[in-house]
Amino acid sequence: MANIVTLNTPFREDWLYQLGDVITDPDELLTLLALNDNAELQSGREARRLFPLRVPRAFVARMQPGDPQDPLLLQVLTAREEFIAAPGFTTDPLDEQRSVVPGLLHKYSNRALLLVKGGCAVNCRYCFRRHFPYQDNQGNKANWVQALDYIRTRPELDEIIFSGGDPLMAKDHELDWLIRELEGIAHIKRLRIHTRLPVVIPARITDTFCQRLEKSRLQVLMVTHINHANEIDDALRTSMAKLKRHGVTLLNQSVLLRGVNDSADVLATLSNALFDAGILPYYIHVLDKVQGAAHFMVNDDEARVIMKGLMSKVSGYMVPKLTREIGGEPSKTILDLRLKQS
Repeated sequence: MANIVTLNTPFREDWLYQLGDVITDPDELLTLLALNDNAELQSGREARRLFPLRVPRAFVARMQPGDPQDPLLLQVLTAREEFIAAPGFTTDPLDEQRSVVPGLLHKYSNRALLLVKGGCAVNCRYCFRRHFPYQDNQGNKANWVQALDYIRTRPELDEIIFSGGDPLMAKDHELDWLIRELEGIAHIKRLRIHTRLPVVIPARITDTFCQRLEKSRLQVLMVTHINHANEIDDALRTSMAKLKRHGVTLLNQSVLLRGVNDSADVLATLSNALFDAGILPYYIHVLDKVQGAAHFMVNDDEARVIMKGLMSKVSGYMVPKLTREIGGEPSKTILDLRLKQS
């Protein structure tokens, strides 16, 4: 097996500079948005002890100063509601904290999730892995080698999903090594990359990364995590267009979040903005019941009403599937919208 080469690059790429300059203090975030005198928003600052605040400045630039209900802000700002111990909400809502080898989750028969990196560029407050034991599943060479050895012995696997954390926290040369190893496993046909990093730092989509994906024998899909149309700016559209030119299939999955995107009109605007950016809406998840995020919950009946409304506003190919993930199940569970049958 080839060795991972640690490269001493002569310059630091722009996305790495941005990654090192993220906002971690709720007070700084509120000051930047002219909301530092809002007592309600300030009251949540201690929730960073439960889950650190982490927001790139490029994402903050898309927020509306002076708006305490900004849908991007609400996804990332600490809130006092995170201290509520809601019934039915747990630290492991998807029953994921038992990996087959460190950093590899073989949740479905034909595909497995490789937790490439444990960190993220942004800490979304509704994250279903906010309590995940990344210290036991670190994205390092030793764990990658174990995961690859497992994949080689499982011919039923035809797709590997790069997950995390955020897999694009790995540098381009690290991703190149992992992709090369997967390309050497005959039964692997597809590589799917789930990521939010290019959404919050579009500069992450480098020419080197795009060129590497284009030359791969694997079919490459990227699933962005975008919840609101305001997240899509010119820089993101440019990065997505670059990926498409290099042959990458672009999909998006969202989470239905109270106060952020819980209306048919908001979701219709999102679907149109995604499609205009070359991204196909794919799934919209009801909230995973992770402890600390109950205030984002939209119940199933409300979700059905919202999705029925969305169907009346956009073309069918722009309607994502409403889904729930249930720990231990062999696939996603598509929610029945209870539409009338003739």
